[in-house]
Amino acid sequence: MQTGIIGFPQTGKTTLFELLTQSASSPGKRADQQGLALIPDPRLDALSEHYQPAKHTPARLELFDLATLTPADLRAGTGIAALRDVDALLHMVRLFRDPSLMHAASEAQPAQEIQNLEFDLIFSDLSQVEKRRERLEKELKKQRTPALQQEAELMARMQQHLEAEQPLRTLALNSDQARMVRGFQFLSQKPILYVLNLDESEAGAMDQAVERYGLHALLQAKPQSRALAVCAKIEREIASLPAPERTAFLAEYGLKEPGIVRIAQALYELLGLISFFTAGQDECRAWPLPRGARALDAAAAIHSDLAHHFIRAEVIRWNELLEAGSEAAAREKGRLRLEGKEYIVQDGDVVHIRHSG
Repeated sequence: MQTGIIGFPQTGKTTLFELLTQSASSPGKRADQQGLALIPDPRLDALSEHYQPAKHTPARLELFDLATLTPADLRAGTGIAALRDVDALLHMVRLFRDPSLMHAASEAQPAQEIQNLEFDLIFSDLSQVEKRRERLEKELKKQRTPALQQEAELMARMQQHLEAEQPLRTLALNSDQARMVRGFQFLSQKPILYVLNLDESEAGAMDQAVERYGLHALLQAKPQSRALAVCAKIEREIASLPAPERTAFLAEYGLKEPGIVRIAQALYELLGLISFFTAGQDECRAWPLPRGARALDAAAAIHSDLAHHFIRAEVIRWNELLEAGSEAAAREKGRLRLEGKEYIVQDGDVVHIRHSG
């Protein structure tokens, strides 16, 4: 799962990156960074406590902090190669007070900031669509194939949509059309998570931030988008503390869960993902999987050979496995089921693939 962190300068993008990846940047140095965030999951922790495995492997979030990316770069399409490959965008919106910056948080207009950066994404895609349409016109003069005609019609429709200042994620496409344009990796087509970076004084009321700043109506008009609030500076400091102190400080600020957990949950919802588990003495591991995926897809996520030689999937809920005490006991109680390749994997399933390889 890859996510690109974007936003205007001095919104806290690098602070958030450091919070999520538990890393530190060189003081005063702005540089693009890539890192991994391990997503905590109490279900996986419980499985590992039971099995005491050699390896404990949480789901991972690959993050790109494009600290040097400017709105002008977005519009020009320069320096954005890393963004093309990500699954989702994380737009950092500044709502904290900083006397060294141009305006105070009381003057901040998050809805306008969101719309402004959205325009830059739209402009970048529009430039790409216009160039593709020019090439298509030349190709159609040489050979007028049905495939080229269909793409030309779709590109014309996309250009009209973008010129109306609407992101491509709001344009309905059928499966064939989505496949046709997948390789372009349009930025305004990607799911987007808006992260409101609050002032320390608002840390205890994060759950009300979206409503307080009047963003509900904006989000309702933006499919494939979510919003949540963090206080990145405080949460980065808390995340660096030993576990017992961390829990106490989170509670002191009224934070129910660490920032990485809240952001991961929002991204999972945004991308339509679930987690299934593999568990044993060798390794306990969480695997992200699209909601509605089959047992065969879960096998492929683990290893392509498992999908190729798939026979059956042994499936049990993570909590039922722990309640039974072992797979053998779960099998005796009828909790461990054998499922075929078309079984729809559920969030929290522990899956063992039987195969002929």
